[in-house]
Amino acid sequence: MSNLGLFDKTVGLLHKVLDLRDRNQKVIASNIANADTPGYSPARLEFEEQLRQAIRHPGVTPAMTHPAHFPIGNGRLEQVQGTLIRTPDRSGIGDGNGVNVDQEMVALAENQILYEAAVQSLNKKMGLLKYVAGDGR
Repeated sequence: MSNLGLFDKTVGLLHKVLDLRDRNQKVIASNIANADTPGYSPARLEFEEQLRQAIRHPGVTPAMTHPAHFPIGNGRLEQVQGTLIRTPDRSGIGDGNGVNVDQEMVALAENQILYEAAVQSLNKKMGLLKYVAGDGR
């Protein structure tokens, strides 16, 4: 999209948010699908901080000088992929499955709402471009 020169940074950001929300939806759905799988550790896709870093410092690429350092974003929006984090069951009871279906359903609903908000924002941007291209008609 950016090769056309018609779209601003917001369109690129919304495109990236939609990709990451879609990926997050698949991670949450996988957690729910494995709610009865013994020993399954639920996963979380964390990407919000990486997005913030990419927006704040678009040209800066922080270097990780030690393997124990947390990735704090790679500075480029296109390179933000998110980090998949697994949390094993620490309750010590049951079959070792750490999935809480209620929490997963809340995460699913939240992700869906944020996805739809990004879609609506993108639609408004496209509507504005259509208005301008149509000479205000």
